[in-house]
Amino acid sequence: MGVQITIRDVPKAVRDELAARAAQEGKSMQEYLRQAIEALASKPSPEQWVSAVRDRKSLSRSKVSAVTISQARDQDRH
Repeated sequence: MGVQITIRDVPKAVRDELAARAAQEGKSMQEYLRQAIEALASKPSPEQWVSAVRDRKSLSRSKVSAVTISQARDQDRH
């Protein structure tokens, strides 16, 4: 069984938007928010993601300059 979470002082406009989104998906607000929270928790935080990228980069021992990356990006756009 899950635990309860209470969020206080949510602006009315935010509450109304979330209620509208839940209704659009045919869900209760509780179901909509529970799924959104589960999705958020299943992904790494931005800090964790950056740390993992840095760790992988250090293991590859590959050095690619920012200029080379920018040039490759720009070529792909043409």
